[in-house]
Amino acid sequence: MRSESPVSRDNPSILSVATAVPRHRVSQETARDFARLMFSESFKNVERLLPIFDNAHIQNRHFCVPPEWFGEDHPFHEKNALYVENALDLSEKAAKRALDKAGVEPGDVGAIFFVSTTGISTPSLDSKLMFRLGLPEYVRRVPLWGLGCAGGAAGLARAADHVRAYPEKLVLLVAVELCGLTFVKGDRSKSNLVATSLFADGAAAVLLGVGERPALLGSYSTTWPETEDVMGWDVIEEGLRVRFARSVPQIVHEKMRGNLEAACDSLDLALEDLQHFVMHPGGPKVLEAYEETLGLSPGSLDLSREILRDYGNMSSVSVLFVLEQFLEDYPAGSGEHGTISALGPGFSAEHVLFRC
Repeated sequence: MRSESPVSRDNPSILSVATAVPRHRVSQETARDFARLMFSESFKNVERLLPIFDNAHIQNRHFCVPPEWFGEDHPFHEKNALYVENALDLSEKAAKRALDKAGVEPGDVGAIFFVSTTGISTPSLDSKLMFRLGLPEYVRRVPLWGLGCAGGAAGLARAADHVRAYPEKLVLLVAVELCGLTFVKGDRSKSNLVATSLFADGAAAVLLGVGERPALLGSYSTTWPETEDVMGWDVIEEGLRVRFARSVPQIVHEKMRGNLEAACDSLDLALEDLQHFVMHPGGPKVLEAYEETLGLSPGSLDLSREILRDYGNMSSVSVLFVLEQFLEDYPAGSGEHGTISALGPGFSAEHVLFRC
């Protein structure tokens, strides 16, 4: 199943991107030592598994709780209360920075898109965030849940569609993930061990409107059948237990080139027209698979690797961290094309094509 959004003469533009991380910074060495203690009883050969921490090519990550929190059992309601409190704080920081960067008043925002997958709240957190930011009470709220690592790109695509439909108002996209709070101490699976080596917390905000460049030309979404078990959450008594397969790099090899070619074709572009690749850094093997299947030149995904190294995998948020750095390194005006892409549960792919 696939969907695409059409090119408009008044393409939405990215007015600003801003990010925020929580205060607890954890080195990969500290995380590896923790995993050695936590998983040694379940895996007698734990030392043979621990190189995944080095192979992740991560140096540091940020969490909203201190390292000792992970060594204790926590019920779901406690984790979720921490999610609500910290997700709001981080979202507020990122969103205010995005508004300030663009020199925009809160009253100019007509809609807020809120992306998250690592906690739950009804009403959704955007209902509280909008008043913290001083947004109008009549602002349109569009919460998006369950998109996982694809959520940043998908949220950007849906927010851009809103700008096309209602160009007179700005749109604020906010993504926040507290992956650390989903850690289940009693889960001694290899999936949890891998997650312990990768995932982190963070927030990002993007302000969209009709303006100059970078212009978002359109988007392309794909969900492949019978792939829902590739990654996601299993809801258990202790909370959200991670589930993912080792097949993600293989899926990239098998499907991504053709999928991105179809995305380009839907907007009358060719894959060869893309000079820039803003990719979600799911992990080193996924990035390597992108390079191989797309035939990218060395250095094409350096920004994704830098974000992975310094922040880990923050699920939906990570690709927006890469986007922020890209816009700082490549000022608008070149006319070159690129894609903002991510994979996530479903199993799905999201592409947003842009022109600098």
